[in-house]
Amino acid sequence: MGNNHYICIIAMKEHIQKTNAVRLLETAGIPFGLVPYEVDENNLAADHVAAQLGEPVGQVFKTLVLRGDRGGLFVCVMPGDMEVDLKVAARISGNKSAAMIHMKELLPETGYVRGGCSPIGMKKPLPTFVHESALLYDYIYVSAGVRGLQIQIDPQALISFIGAEIYPL
Repeated sequence: MGNNHYICIIAMKEHIQKTNAVRLLETAGIPFGLVPYEVDENNLAADHVAAQLGEPVGQVFKTLVLRGDRGGLFVCVMPGDMEVDLKVAARISGNKSAAMIHMKELLPETGYVRGGCSPIGMKKPLPTFVHESALLYDYIYVSAGVRGLQIQIDPQALISFIGAEIYPL
């Protein structure tokens, strides 16, 4: 990973509380970096995170959990500067319609809170769809499972590890 964050993060790894997502990646031997950032409880948006990381917002991916009318819960991993198209999300997930789950459902269903939802290590595996733009980058950022910490990872490694499919969401 050619980012200057990676080197300084390795030295910090021991001081950062390990999340379930981090433990899973370490156990699997998948290379990644950990990048902390300042949390603004009033602004959990990806553009704030991207600004903190000094990266383009399109390289910082958000993890959205949706409910389909036929197939139950599924996940869309989207660039921070895009909105999910619910009709496309429904179609690719085998549903007729889909909607974002209510915020109060997020923690019980995934084990994660808003602003700290990772596509890695949810309570139970959910069908996951990663936006095709992830493949344009050598690395992307996804939440490490808590607010204030991002995982820098090769998108192909992430997609393989979580068993995701690529779609033009």
